[in-house]
Amino acid sequence: MGKVKGIPDNSSVVIPRLVCRDPVAEIDFCTRTFNAVEINRRPGTDGKAAHALMTIGPAMIMIEAEWPTLASRAPIPDGSSPVVIFVYVEDVDQTVERAIAGGGQVLMPAQNQFWGDRIAWIMDPSGHVWTVATRIEETSEDQRKDRWSGILKDQART
Repeated sequence: MGKVKGIPDNSSVVIPRLVCRDPVAEIDFCTRTFNAVEINRRPGTDGKAAHALMTIGPAMIMIEAEWPTLASRAPIPDGSSPVVIFVYVEDVDQTVERAIAGGGQVLMPAQNQFWGDRIAWIMDPSGHVWTVATRIEETSEDQRKDRWSGILKDQART
């Protein structure tokens, strides 16, 4: 038998696992909002989807059902998730529109940022929080430092 690679060639090194009460709804949301592609899906003991592996661009993400034997639980759908998934997309405004159409909620409207991205924060129907971003300007480290210093000075005045 040949040597098995510790990290498979066709796998991301880091793969977020999103625990959901309704994995099918999360799979549908990711497909519609991010053009995610489903690689595989496995049923649980009740025959419903319990696991899916998907890609968003070159990155992988897993969608998981809650399991009674594991401590991980789906987030409370109030925007308080301690984990935020950052995703670059071609058009942040169109992505936000698709998210809303799929039952998502805007937590922070799309805004241009000092480092050169336009970002928005959305919460999917399962309660996971996503930052979606589109690069709109290439900036140098000096530009980012100067802009950040200006923001801090403005905040100190208020």
